[in-house]
Amino acid sequence: MEEAAGLFERDALMFHAAKRRTALDTQYEGLVFGRLDLDHAMLREAAARANGHGGSGGAAGTEDAGGTDDAGGANGSGERQARPDDREVRYIGRLGVRDDDYEPLVIDWRAPAASAFYRATPAQPMGVLRRRVLRSRGATVIGIEDDLMVPEPPDDLVIVGDGALMAALTRTRGERMRDIVATIQAHQDEAIRASARGVTEITGGPGTGKTVVALHRAAYLLYSERRRFESGGILVVGPSGAYTAYIERVLPSLGEDSVTLRALGDVIDAMHAERLDPPEVARLKGSTRIRPLLSAAARGRVPGAPTELRVMVAGRAVRLEARALDRVRSQVLRQHQRNAATAVAQAALGEAAWASLGVTGERDAKAEFIDKWEDHLDVESFMEQWWPQVDPREVLLWLADPELVRRHARGAFSPADAELLAGSFTTALETGTWSVADVALVDDLAGRVGPVKEKEAEERGFYEIEEFDDLTQYGVTEVQPVNRPEREDTSHTRSADPRERLLAGRIGKPDDYAHVLVDEAQDLSPMQWRMIGLRGRTASWTVVGDAAQASWPDPDEATTAREEAYGRQVRQLFHMDTNYRNAREIFDYAAEVVRREVPDADIPQAVRETGIHPVEGSLGEDPMGSVREAVLHLLGEVDGSVAVITPSSYAARLAPLSELAHDGVDGRVQVVDPMSTKGLEYDATVVVDPREIVRESPGGVRVLYVALTRAAHRMTVLSAQEQEFARAR
Repeated sequence: MEEAAGLFERDALMFHAAKRRTALDTQYEGLVFGRLDLDHAMLREAAARANGHGGSGGAAGTEDAGGTDDAGGANGSGERQARPDDREVRYIGRLGVRDDDYEPLVIDWRAPAASAFYRATPAQPMGVLRRRVLRSRGATVIGIEDDLMVPEPPDDLVIVGDGALMAALTRTRGERMRDIVATIQAHQDEAIRASARGVTEITGGPGTGKTVVALHRAAYLLYSERRRFESGGILVVGPSGAYTAYIERVLPSLGEDSVTLRALGDVIDAMHAERLDPPEVARLKGSTRIRPLLSAAARGRVPGAPTELRVMVAGRAVRLEARALDRVRSQVLRQHQRNAATAVAQAALGEAAWASLGVTGERDAKAEFIDKWEDHLDVESFMEQWWPQVDPREVLLWLADPELVRRHARGAFSPADAELLAGSFTTALETGTWSVADVALVDDLAGRVGPVKEKEAEERGFYEIEEFDDLTQYGVTEVQPVNRPEREDTSHTRSADPRERLLAGRIGKPDDYAHVLVDEAQDLSPMQWRMIGLRGRTASWTVVGDAAQASWPDPDEATTAREEAYGRQVRQLFHMDTNYRNAREIFDYAAEVVRREVPDADIPQAVRETGIHPVEGSLGEDPMGSVREAVLHLLGEVDGSVAVITPSSYAARLAPLSELAHDGVDGRVQVVDPMSTKGLEYDATVVVDPREIVRESPGGVRVLYVALTRAAHRMTVLSAQEQEFARAR
């Protein structure tokens, strides 16, 4: 039996491995992407020098270029030509592949034997003569770029191209983020392979590769501790649905498809939110100051519930008024979640009812009363109205009443703030859409009221007939079932009723993960940190961010909430200081803008120059025409994507630009708001009305900084007035 189970497990693993390999070859850029040409004599010489020996005949040293730092001492002087019998070729790929004799044909990029592919430099070659990056489509190699690690290559070693990194940086940007597995730099590799323990923070300015490094780290963790992280789960949280759509191919391209991707508006399974609140409302909802309001709402009266109980039980007339009912409710909710406390509440109500009768010293009478109370139909009917099962989203919608907000807030919010909050929930009821900030509030309420308990299915009556599709197969022709219509699908995509869309699905208990990866961490509000922390109570963390791009206005409060989410775990910090995305001309422009307001901004160094500076212009009297002209010009300048980054005041007018085509090719233009561009990049951008972006954005100039750093190759900035923004600079 055990042998059969082992064979089944082996076959299943082989099937999944073959499936993943096929997917990598057909959907992405091939299984194999790299080649290392190694000279083991260099390793022996390096080991000998490290051990204090001067010759090259030392037998000490490793044969594994990826397994030692001693090899980094080789200087590759080029005075000695590598002997063929000292040479080794290793192919590096997205997955490891072995032959029938279990010899490696392709080495998994995460294996120690592959580390030299990422860490070797001319100063520390680690035994590497040449690093070759291969680009392939299916079984066809379509591009080769070599990096030479020694001053002079052996005569038989041909060097092709100008270097893999620069080739990758000049490629066009598509609709999805690519992996960087072929061009990971040494400092990035350190962060990727860092210990899985505790909290790993990756910081750096725009374009430094923080996001893609973190995603490669997730793939590395699954490789290095698969049992822990595949069974426990890895949660990746990003700022928006556009972001998760952009990165969704990265991990599958690395052979991993077991990671959970969530935007902040999708962390709760039954909710989907893309709408952003105005900055002043988002600030109120994101602060932990709102928690007492949520607590009071969760413990308060259910709107429309009866405020008086009148019932005859065991021949005794019971009357409980609102104050007595409120006292029972408060007593029960001190120690219980509302949805789990129906029986407790009914029992407490029975005690209060007996006490209201003023009868003393009659134990048998009380026992009879309580016994009747528990099964009394009128009491059960009252409980269904007074203590119904409450969806946490309903509790939030109760706060569309400004008076209820003021009463529950108890002075924590001004009357003006109460109006803003109530107005935001009214907007939800009118549009049938939640805001992104609402999701964290619902998560807080879910912990207070608990999951909704479904009613138990009623038992069938003795004479009730099971439903069959066709009873004639049993020889019965006189009785045919009445087919009940299927329950209407009330999902948010089908219901015409806004309230039904808001309450579609069921909210359960939050999942717990073994590792949590948070990108654009500087934007999370304190309430969002609490929501994510609830899913990472026993997790290790990878956290990516840049304070200069923050949209949350109170970093101190957010830091406190972040520290609570982390707990007392060990920390390790990695800083990325090289901008690989933007041409230097574009990034210098953006850096000058942000430094005016954020003088201590973390400004990385851009490594690529194009000689083409950003273009400044005016929207003029015809903004649509001006933007359209700029987009058409950029479509002719670049081969990839062009984004129109616009404040909401222009969004509706500019939306048709997404249908623009150039040379018969459409789908290259996107019209997007500044907040939704976080974590994304494009070949070219048109930034519309920078001053309006600053005015309407929660982070002000920090969000404008985000918009100005999305373009890789070309950028046009159009202001509301001629040269208005240029003069401000």
